[in-house]
Amino acid sequence: MGLIYANLSLANPRNRELKPIMVKALVDTGALHLCIPNHVAIQLSLEELDKREVTTASGEKRLCAYVGPLEVRFENRACFTGALVLGDEVLLGAVPMEDMDILISPSKQILVVNPANPNIPASVVKMGLAQAEIGYFNGN
Repeated sequence: MGLIYANLSLANPRNRELKPIMVKALVDTGALHLCIPNHVAIQLSLEELDKREVTTASGEKRLCAYVGPLEVRFENRACFTGALVLGDEVLLGAVPMEDMDILISPSKQILVVNPANPNIPASVVKMGLAQAEIGYFNGN
């Protein structure tokens, strides 16, 4: 499988006066987080919330700024997430992909909305929590 890119909209939900930025993002299911270059963090006036130690594909450990919140949009999906300030291109990792219920179509080599849930993203929650809520609502 080759490299897969997707067009995303990135916005700062705390400052709606700033226009969203349209970016071409490398899709990487082996990465967890959204990674953005410094110039994107500056353009969106994102606050540094923390520092994170990350391990790159080459095995190098680095300390990176963790910024946010960020609103990420792909087709009819959106999520809020933080981002690591790292690299020279936007990288979309597994956490925001799961949050938006989007996946890679291997045959088409593109990012797609989950065809099983075309209109509303679906997610899995801890079964114990669901059972606890049922008990709570039934007075148990």
